[in-house]
Amino acid sequence: MSSNPYDISPDQVKLPNRANVPSLKFCSKTIEETETELNTDAKLGLPAQEIINRRTIYGVNELSHKDEESLLFKFFSSFYQDPLILLLIGSSVISFIMGQTDDGISIFLAIVIVVTVGFVQEYRSEKSLEALNKLVPAEAHLTRNGNSTTVLASTLVPGDVVYFSTGDRIPADVRLTNAVYLTIDESNLTGENRPVQKNTDPVTMKDPPVTERTDIAFMGTLVREGHGSGIVVGIGTQTVFGTVFEMMSEIEKPKTPLQQAMDKLGKDLSIFSFAIIGIICLIGIFQGRSWLDMFQISVSLAVAAIPEGLPIIVTVTLALGVLRLAKQKAIVKRLPSVETLGSVNVICSDKTGTLTQNHMTVTKIWTTDFKGSFNSPFLVVEKLDDNTLHHQLTANMRKVLHCGNICNNSKYSAANERYVGNPSDIALLECLPHFGLEDIRGQTERMNELPFSSTRKYMAISVHTGDRAKADTYAKGATEKLLKHCNRYYDSNGHVQPITPDFMETVHEKSKLLANDGLRVLGFAESNKSFDQEPLDLIFCGMVGMKDPPRPNVGKSISMLMKGGVHVIMITGDSPSTALNIARQIGMPVTGQHSVMTGDQIDELKEESLSHAIHNVSVFARTTPEHKVKIVKALQRRGDIVAMTGDGVNDAPALKLADIGIAMGKNGTDVAKEAADMVLTDDDFSTILSAIEEGKGIFNNIQNFITFQLSTSIAALTLIALSTFFGLPNPLNAMQILWINILMDGPPAQSLGVEPVDHEVMNKPPRSRNDKILTSQLLKRVVQSAVMIIIGTLYIFIKEMKDGEVTARDTTMTFTCFVLFDMFNALACRHHSKSIFSMGMKNSMFNFAVFGSLLGQFCAVYVPFFQRIFQTEALSLGDILHLIGLCSSVFIVDEVRKWWVRRRTLYTNNYNVGV
Repeated sequence: MSSNPYDISPDQVKLPNRANVPSLKFCSKTIEETETELNTDAKLGLPAQEIINRRTIYGVNELSHKDEESLLFKFFSSFYQDPLILLLIGSSVISFIMGQTDDGISIFLAIVIVVTVGFVQEYRSEKSLEALNKLVPAEAHLTRNGNSTTVLASTLVPGDVVYFSTGDRIPADVRLTNAVYLTIDESNLTGENRPVQKNTDPVTMKDPPVTERTDIAFMGTLVREGHGSGIVVGIGTQTVFGTVFEMMSEIEKPKTPLQQAMDKLGKDLSIFSFAIIGIICLIGIFQGRSWLDMFQISVSLAVAAIPEGLPIIVTVTLALGVLRLAKQKAIVKRLPSVETLGSVNVICSDKTGTLTQNHMTVTKIWTTDFKGSFNSPFLVVEKLDDNTLHHQLTANMRKVLHCGNICNNSKYSAANERYVGNPSDIALLECLPHFGLEDIRGQTERMNELPFSSTRKYMAISVHTGDRAKADTYAKGATEKLLKHCNRYYDSNGHVQPITPDFMETVHEKSKLLANDGLRVLGFAESNKSFDQEPLDLIFCGMVGMKDPPRPNVGKSISMLMKGGVHVIMITGDSPSTALNIARQIGMPVTGQHSVMTGDQIDELKEESLSHAIHNVSVFARTTPEHKVKIVKALQRRGDIVAMTGDGVNDAPALKLADIGIAMGKNGTDVAKEAADMVLTDDDFSTILSAIEEGKGIFNNIQNFITFQLSTSIAALTLIALSTFFGLPNPLNAMQILWINILMDGPPAQSLGVEPVDHEVMNKPPRSRNDKILTSQLLKRVVQSAVMIIIGTLYIFIKEMKDGEVTARDTTMTFTCFVLFDMFNALACRHHSKSIFSMGMKNSMFNFAVFGSLLGQFCAVYVPFFQRIFQTEALSLGDILHLIGLCSSVFIVDEVRKWWVRRRTLYTNNYNVGV
């Protein structure tokens, strides 16, 4: 006996792709050749002494991965992976060294909160590999040494003989030796919702894809009907299922655009801080001050310039976005993914179950007695109500539906309250009530059955209908195959007529019309006698066209996405013709053959060539999981930010690789949900539109509160620096500076992060992966606001300080002036271009934050207890009105800027339209 039936060494067990798995090799071999090569017996199985030997070579039948790092190590490593966090750590350390304990503690707590929240989110999303094992059954039924037993599936080895029946999951890749009416649901591997009819005949095609290996049962797939047995040819990572696992384990989730932008922001702030330290040190030295004094002053100012509350505000803003999306039936698992949605410029969508309903539906019926027109020769079921269909039902249509009812193997599940089985069979049964008909299979008794097979392409059933001496036969299947068994048909009057060449041509013409609409076409025939052997003697009744219809509102959503600069791509295992038909129905841009690419064409191109070739492609047909990963990589190579939708195990690698993976919540597998960043609980593609709108709005909000924080921070920094340079007394004491920092990083800033989403964001193109948060437009707004705050506050400070000495009134006026500037600046920062007067005051959190801040300032100025703490004194009403008039200038000037931006944008748009 060969010690290694694969002719490979144990260290070569890891396979790079599914093209090399054993199922490809054994699907083209006969049962006898498989027995010989694996040195086993299809009836008796392996001898007991051989099991241990093979287990030593091939290991256990599991999909396991090593957890290389402990949770504690992962947690602490989070502290040094983000430049902004590193900068804040440095600020915290310097604050402690300088004796600024309050600042040091607050910065340290901010770091811990942000890192902990991010770590928890990442940890929860790293469960996709564990979920894969849930699809591998715990036990397997097998024969060893001629004895049947049940063992742990993990103990299987190549050469074992296993058997299975309806409801079982296949425990390994198996070369079938027996298949009785065996159909297997392979949708988690192929994406196709139609169960595959299995047989034991070897495949003659060279290098057949997974969908064509009809004599192989794949690990993790589900037996829908019948039963069978076979020889194990692949276990663990040597299975087709295992290649998906290996792809998942090798893929590293890319950083989101927001994470990349925050990294750049951290670097920019670091450069800014060091520049301040250097400049202030040099100026101080030229003024004759000591190195140590100037270094302490410049470091303190640099720390003050860094908005330590920024990471917390970003985290809170994203978390609130997650909550809002949850209400819209979109569950986001990774916080940064919320904002990533707003940057997406390509959506790769799985067809079945995402763009379509994943539910076959009878759409059109053709019979000779339907009184249609030349342009409309079919009864269109989907566009008529039940009352109309009752009146449209003809005698021949009744025969077609009766055939579909009797020749049907789907069953009603009381537990699920729906039919289960072949999707086409279910569609035929669900169609009956619309015509006022009932399922009458309980009134019949089956005598004989010819099961559907890939070679026969039709099925037939003989039944008793009360009189046991009399039997009827009903058949359905591919029209061209069924017609070979028909020599008669029902004419427009319901009479039986002989089939003529003209009638055959008519049927083929109608069948082609149905197929061109992207429908699956089934022909129906009957006979008033039983059958003993083929060919059958049947009477042709008519045809039915059915399809998996597009989801409602998908077309509208795609139109809006395209308007917003998002390219939607369909990726499916279906044929190009079927995919193109669905694409046209939902409004995708398919203008010619260059809009479609097949899996074979992808295989012929390298990644770089593919990235250039897919510019105008909207449909990828006949794809595998490897193709989906290759497509995502090619798009990302071009700089695209890619969202990938899917529901099966076959989608999981691409879901993990994409910038944002979107899984289906109802029909999606656990593997897909764990690999994804977002789960749609309603499986509705339209929900993605709302999520993208939320993502774009969140980024705008992030920019708004960064504008507010930086302008306030720079103003405070510059105010203190200028006072130092010109030898002026400090305009603000320590407690007043602390209160300003609280306002800068506290409620007003937080409230800007929850500003309601402006629906106009969908008209703007997605931002590029390399775009910075600190854009030139944002920096101009920051400088504009900071300059006005500095000039206004210095004016009040110098005006009040008449005798060269700083009194409580001087600092109170300066302090209140700065705080009021802060509040008006926050109001101006609610939107970068839209007037506050058109927006209204709908952000209740902002209203409460500003009111609370003003109330706090009122207490600091007028309550004796707080006067002692902040060293302030009461101001007159005239003082307050004077300060309000001055401080509102920052808001008024920004409103003028917004008006100018809107006017310029309108002029540009009108000019472009005119051109």
